[in-house]
Amino acid sequence: MESDILDELDVRLLCALEVNARASFSRLGAVLGVSDQTVARRYRRLCAEAGLRVVAVRDAERLGHDQWTLRLRCVPDAALTIADALAKRPDTNWIGLAAGGTEIVCGTRPRSAGDRDDLLLGKLPRTPRVLEIRAHQMLHRFYGGPSGWLGKFGLLAPDEIAALRPEPAPEPGEARIDPADEPLLAVLERDGRAGYPELMRATGRSESAVKRRLAALLGSGAVYIDVEYHSETLGFPTAAALWITTTPAALTAVGEALAGHDQIAHAAATAGPSNITATAVVRSTAELYAYLSGPLGRLAGVQHVEASPFLRRVKQLTYPIPVR
Repeated sequence: MESDILDELDVRLLCALEVNARASFSRLGAVLGVSDQTVARRYRRLCAEAGLRVVAVRDAERLGHDQWTLRLRCVPDAALTIADALAKRPDTNWIGLAAGGTEIVCGTRPRSAGDRDDLLLGKLPRTPRVLEIRAHQMLHRFYGGPSGWLGKFGLLAPDEIAALRPEPAPEPGEARIDPADEPLLAVLERDGRAGYPELMRATGRSESAVKRRLAALLGSGAVYIDVEYHSETLGFPTAAALWITTTPAALTAVGEALAGHDQIAHAAATAGPSNITATAVVRSTAELYAYLSGPLGRLAGVQHVEASPFLRRVKQLTYPIPVR
């Protein structure tokens, strides 16, 4: 990792947060070999300078909910306005502008069939400056979600990772979210590191009850705590959505190979115009070319690849209101 903004300790702290984003500063410091005060200072700096946010995410795949990746071709001067409107929706989780500002790439996790139909069959088709909609339904995740991208770079030793991992919940049960969990998740979706006193106030439950239910939600995989940051502060300013078509027999092999590539932050099998969508994060357009023509291009069974480099990230997990 080469960065003009972050040093080795900053990046190792990000890696540690990907392993256990709710670990206390003292626990993080013990693993990283620094004081808890140093971790607290670095954490605040990462929030201010690297866009660090820690938030709870409902794992749609584990919960059996729909996930879609949308490609919206727009009138050029309307793309940012439409992207901002989509970013304000709670069922979108990442949005980028691509194709010279004429395309929006959007991930959405509708909570119900009604929400899905409202977006795909209602609002978007009636938006006059949306010229074309391509919808890719996610069928299987090869990489991403609870698996953090920085973990691919080996910046933490195995014993450090083991020391950070949360204790497994005893018999967490099936992955489900009950109506009574909504106040708890409402807090954690704003701040995944919210303390137990705040969670107790929001839920009206005792500390032991909050701890048990949160451990069950995390242990079952219904919810995971995710880490958002700006990859450009790590020296990786270039990202692209990849639309990959493989032969049916090669689908699994290609997806699993992508999951092992350092350049891939997310990869999933999809139904739609292509059968794999992925996100590549690299240092430059030259490195993107080298990846497309090298590791990706050499995979047996890949028939077609289309790359959509992002011009701007509009939303990753959270959506700070942009300053105009």
